[in-house]
Amino acid sequence: MLIEIPEVFTAAEAAGMARRLDAAPWVDGKATAGAQSAPDKRNRQLPEDHPLARELGERIVERLTHNAVFVAAGLPKTIFPPLFNRYEGGEAFDYHIDNAVRIVRSRGQRVRTDLSATLFLSEPDTYDGGELVVEDTYGPRSAKLAAGHLLLYPGTSMHKVNPVTRGVRLASFFWIESLVREDSQRTLLLDMDVAIQQLTQTGADRRSLIRLTGVYHNLLRRWADM
Repeated sequence: MLIEIPEVFTAAEAAGMARRLDAAPWVDGKATAGAQSAPDKRNRQLPEDHPLARELGERIVERLTHNAVFVAAGLPKTIFPPLFNRYEGGEAFDYHIDNAVRIVRSRGQRVRTDLSATLFLSEPDTYDGGELVVEDTYGPRSAKLAAGHLLLYPGTSMHKVNPVTRGVRLASFFWIESLVREDSQRTLLLDMDVAIQQLTQTGADRRSLIRLTGVYHNLLRRWADM
């Protein structure tokens, strides 16, 4: 399931981050590519140990831990420290699947990549191309979101970034190890969570809501990987 989370950051906040990133030292993006996908990856990245990467990454994680949609959809157990990439001048990343496990170098921690996330930091009218294309059950789906908006999608998905033929595309990308590793189970829990919230707002019978909420938590208890 693909989930768009709007306004993780305001347009002004995203623009401020983009300005700082624009002046940063960028390196070949193949640094974080697997052996199989490296030939298809043409972009640049901010070194993950760069102070700006750490500062902005911590800011993103802090914001997401207080975002109700992100928490409900991802049920995050661990968030890989956000990375940052830059595409311009025809750069692209052809179809690939992210590695199943990533290692946080600073602490030697392994993170299972149940979910992938892209936080867009450039406004879509400032560059041509650069769409994130994700293959799902119904075929390819394309996303080019407003600055400050985030796309969350299964880490098992085949996906690519189309060539950027004008302007610059800046984004943050990272992975989430979820309490619930199966996408279908997370989808069911999210649908149930949304229904509970909607029924609560309409003043539905309290006893029925308590029972439905109990079902949600019993399923989470059954599926959660602690």
